[in-house]
Amino acid sequence: KNYYGGNWASFSFSGLLSWIKENQQKTDISDECEDWRKLILENEEVISLSKKDKTIQHVEDFCFGDQDSAEDVEEAGALPKLPVFGASAAEGVAQESEKECPPMESALPEVESREPEKATGTEPASAVEGNDTEITSENESSHSTTLGESAPELGKTEAAPSEISAQEPKKITYSQIVREGRRFNIDLVSKLLYSRGLLIDLLIKSNVSRYAEFKNATRILAFREGKVEQVPCSRADVFNSRQLSMVEKRMLMKFLTFCLDYEQHPDEYQDYENSTFAQFLTTRKLTPSLQHFILHSIAMVSETDCSTLEGLQATKKFLQCLGRYGNTPFLFPLYGQGEIPQCFCRMCAVFGGIYCLRHSVQCLVVDKESGRCKAIVDHFGQRISANYFIVEDSYLSESICTNVCYRQISRAVLITDQSVLNTDSEQQVSILTVPPVDLGAPAVCVIELCSSTMTCMKDTYLVHLTCPSTKTAREDLEPVVRKLFNLNTEKEAENEEPEKPRVLWAVYFNMRDSSGVDKNSYDGLPSNVYVCSGPDSALGNDCAVKQAETIFQEMFPTEEFCPAPPNPEDIIYDEDEIPPEESGFSNSPDTKPEPSTEESSSRDSTAVKKDDNEE
Repeated sequence: KNYYGGNWASFSFSGLLSWIKENQQKTDISDECEDWRKLILENEEVISLSKKDKTIQHVEDFCFGDQDSAEDVEEAGALPKLPVFGASAAEGVAQESEKECPPMESALPEVESREPEKATGTEPASAVEGNDTEITSENESSHSTTLGESAPELGKTEAAPSEISAQEPKKITYSQIVREGRRFNIDLVSKLLYSRGLLIDLLIKSNVSRYAEFKNATRILAFREGKVEQVPCSRADVFNSRQLSMVEKRMLMKFLTFCLDYEQHPDEYQDYENSTFAQFLTTRKLTPSLQHFILHSIAMVSETDCSTLEGLQATKKFLQCLGRYGNTPFLFPLYGQGEIPQCFCRMCAVFGGIYCLRHSVQCLVVDKESGRCKAIVDHFGQRISANYFIVEDSYLSESICTNVCYRQISRAVLITDQSVLNTDSEQQVSILTVPPVDLGAPAVCVIELCSSTMTCMKDTYLVHLTCPSTKTAREDLEPVVRKLFNLNTEKEAENEEPEKPRVLWAVYFNMRDSSGVDKNSYDGLPSNVYVCSGPDSALGNDCAVKQAETIFQEMFPTEEFCPAPPNPEDIIYDEDEIPPEESGFSNSPDTKPEPSTEESSSRDSTAVKKDDNEE
């Protein structure tokens, strides 16, 4: 790979266009040199690995602006194109890719390479506008919120009123998107972090959180009767809501209070354990609008496949996450979901780990007698020995995966000119679940990101759509896109009322979901080779965290998984080792640049600490 994170990665706009082109080309990579086979001994055999990532299919991209006007436009901040004399085509491609990627020698991704809109390279990412959250593990007092309280001031999300909310959206051209391409950080997989989920707990425990900053998701939305509306979540939201009558407010609060400790009242749900959650809701004297809010926007479960117990568990999880860091249960990492794997790479690099980009692997070398994997051979013909090998599913060849049945995820990414629900504030991070359009079709999860998340340029929104696949991604998701957005071109849209946000650019693709595959399904894998999956279709990250911990415990059953790292001053180095500070990879939180007094007073930023009662 030329980038960190595999299918968890984030790209600039030009980087994503390169990724699209790469995945639309179906040609396989042939071995130019077979010299590496001379490294294989008589008592050894090889397991060849796949030369091309086949986890992405049906990639279709569409531009609804004038592409011709962007032909000669270069991305701002990109290096000028230099003539290549006597270089092969492959070398030319490598030179182009180096503009987008950190060098292979650096195991530590550079945080400063991405600059906020109004910040210099020495300022922290949180120096820009927006309500950002830095998760740390210091034992300082923190407010906690139960259902009976509104979100604490510590995590409260307040954005400045928009001065142009009543005006028409600014016209954004395709050439502007290309020019401002480095403002975009577009995730291949769309997820949010539950504030009390396994990943947040792991980030705090391992101190990896020092390398990332987060923004609260500000709104939970619902799509009902052809309209998008905001869903009240906390007690304050419920009683301030103008959508609900006073009777409905009491009904909703009574049901949500029951869900928080439903295990203590089995008599109220045990008769419906074999029913769906949707059927159970009809017995609770809830109005149709309340049933819709709970099913699709709070529990966020399927209307037909989710049991009563699963629905109650999902609702309780949602409610327990309210108020820890904000008025919704969710956090989003600044610069995109792709920052999370890079954060773990940074921590790994500080303590000697090596991450090699553009360094492919030819095969696994297996000892015939013991059946264990002894080494790998890379594309340079270099043999690297190890005791354990962890392989992402996409690297395994078809001969190993003959008995594997994969699921698929349908994905769409849109760049739009305004929000699906305009309010006084432009800086909103919203999550919306759109119920199935047709019977048997899946619900679609929509996450809309504003520019203060550092994922898109000013005056645009980045919209992610995700659902389990039944057809191609475009067939699954375009009906939902048409319900929410205007797909007309720029010239066609000029003669229409701007009722819906206009899509400026879109891409659809299917991604393999290997999260449910059992290791025994792979043919002929040695016992010391462990397979990890790519992203799953769930909103949170619990599956990936559980899988990582399971693999670690199988390899090192007596060791703690992701323990807190030692303080730099407590580390004792050998004489031939270089401390991280001297190598430029400081592990001290004090090295993080501090904003000036003027910057601190001009932004709405939140530092969220670990609760005292969680120690």
